[in-house]
Amino acid sequence: MAKDHLAAPLIDALRAAAEAPFEQARAMPPSVYTSDDFLALELEHIFRREWFCVGRASALAEPGAYLTCELAGQPVLVVRDGAGIRAMSNVCLHRMSTLLEGRGRVRSIVCPYHAWTYNLDGSLRGAPAMGQNAGFCKGDYRLPELRCEVWLGWVFVTLDPQAAPVAERLAEVEALIAGYDMARYTESFFETHVWDTNWKVLAENFMESYHLPVCHAGTIGGLSRLDEMICPPGREAFNYHTILKDDSLRIAMAHASNDRLQGDERRTTFLLALYPSLLITLTPGYFWYLSLHPRGPGQVSIRFGGGMSDDYAGDADAAENFAALKSLLDDVNVEDRGCTEKVYRGLCSDAARPGHLSHLERPNYDFARYLLARITETA
Repeated sequence: MAKDHLAAPLIDALRAAAEAPFEQARAMPPSVYTSDDFLALELEHIFRREWFCVGRASALAEPGAYLTCELAGQPVLVVRDGAGIRAMSNVCLHRMSTLLEGRGRVRSIVCPYHAWTYNLDGSLRGAPAMGQNAGFCKGDYRLPELRCEVWLGWVFVTLDPQAAPVAERLAEVEALIAGYDMARYTESFFETHVWDTNWKVLAENFMESYHLPVCHAGTIGGLSRLDEMICPPGREAFNYHTILKDDSLRIAMAHASNDRLQGDERRTTFLLALYPSLLITLTPGYFWYLSLHPRGPGQVSIRFGGGMSDDYAGDADAAENFAALKSLLDDVNVEDRGCTEKVYRGLCSDAARPGHLSHLERPNYDFARYLLARITETA
């Protein structure tokens, strides 16, 4: 890991961007995206200490349902057992192989190397051919557990035992979107991707809709009204902006049975950036999300999922409408990938210089301030 003092010039460059008045703000400097030293700071001060979203609880509805991820270099396993959803180390306690991959459902956790077998609570069930080792005791082995919390249907894990609870950190978000009842949105698709860009470039791309008319000219750009976008100042743990949508996409509107939303709320889309890297497009009818983790300065791992509000569960045409939406989202992703990979290539240029931000990029400015606060925060 890079020592903080070795990265001092990088921190100073970020500070210059983050502490300028918003009316004079510029984009973050290229080194914040391209430097291995800055990435080391992010992994240590952000991804090892913050809550990371691994997906939706609805994907872990049955006992034995599991998913895996890597968080700041640590292999993590999240599984539902009889007591609920728990997170554990995804490393065997014998010869240290990783245990499970991807997502799926199991009755027990079996190491693919020597078949040491763990119960869903992490306790060791069996270990073949260990009877002649006098020091071996099955009861001494249990996979280390990590903190895991479910908030509004989202599953979060953290490596930091001292991190404040998710519900406490995101209480204001919960109040903002109470009428959406986000816990009742069910995931219907989940994919993983790797793009050749920095994780912050993709995060910032989501946080601002300034790029929609140009980057998404072939899909949703023509539907984007920049003059109707509202970008309030960000908060300590998140930022957001909102867009009003018309009823041409019915499943983006509040369902007739939804009496929780009134007036323009029934057609308001929230674009939520929950730090460090959970990005949610939330409409009254459907949602989709990205959860990002760096794979070096120039690559990002993406957890991409989405689904519908349970308000629509009984509608005969809801699945068909959402399938059409998913096809549109795939096309939008192709456009976003092209744009964000171009940005990273440009950031690596000797000629790269950060320009001034539009008022529609207020969330990017707030994101820079969050990064500075976390990286300079004392342990």
